[in-house]
Amino acid sequence: MKEARNLPAFLFDLDGTLVDSVYHHVLAWREALECCGIELAVWRIHRRVGMSGGLLASALLRETGKPVNTEQAEQLQQCHAEAYARQAAQVRPLPGARDLLAFLTKAAVPWAIATSGRIDSARQTLQVLNLGPEVPVVTRDQVQRAKPDPDLFLAAADRLKTDIHTSFVVGDSVWDLLAAQRARALGIGLLSGGYGQDELERAGAYRVYQDPYDLLQHLDEVGVRVGM
Repeated sequence: MKEARNLPAFLFDLDGTLVDSVYHHVLAWREALECCGIELAVWRIHRRVGMSGGLLASALLRETGKPVNTEQAEQLQQCHAEAYARQAAQVRPLPGARDLLAFLTKAAVPWAIATSGRIDSARQTLQVLNLGPEVPVVTRDQVQRAKPDPDLFLAAADRLKTDIHTSFVVGDSVWDLLAAQRARALGIGLLSGGYGQDELERAGAYRVYQDPYDLLQHLDEVGVRVGM
């Protein structure tokens, strides 16, 4: 592989961007809601996935039209974590995810992962990518606010010692792209989390691709040049 020249960093979301876990999270949230005696349509849950767990829990509880308190939100997050842990073994990498990361590494393009998940659930998901301990990963536990705030991506750029303003944020949800806009980074959307192209573009996506494999095939469109 020839070396890529003069390239910004890639800051990746995890769930729905590199691993096929969005719907596992949706079902885990539904189970958590049911454990709390709450019924909510699955599509409503899906629309919130990608936000930080605390915001998501509060948003889901608001969907029921009932008053929300901190204790309920925390209980819901705990039930979700337990439900997701039971499904984690079924999670697989999205097509091209490992190849994309391997390409960027071999081409000396810096990259990191920034996820709204907390370290316990993120650790289980990261295992399917077979990443080494040297890979920079920022989780919800390490920042003050998560998506749609920009803190996760700002921290990831800082970890790489790169300028966020010349970095690409790659994500599958509108929450990723809103966070990218707030960080003043260029956003790249992927359809692999269930959002539509028009939604991702309205949220600020510079380009939209099907999944990591599709992005890998079109890296030249986002400025990745491999030296001749």
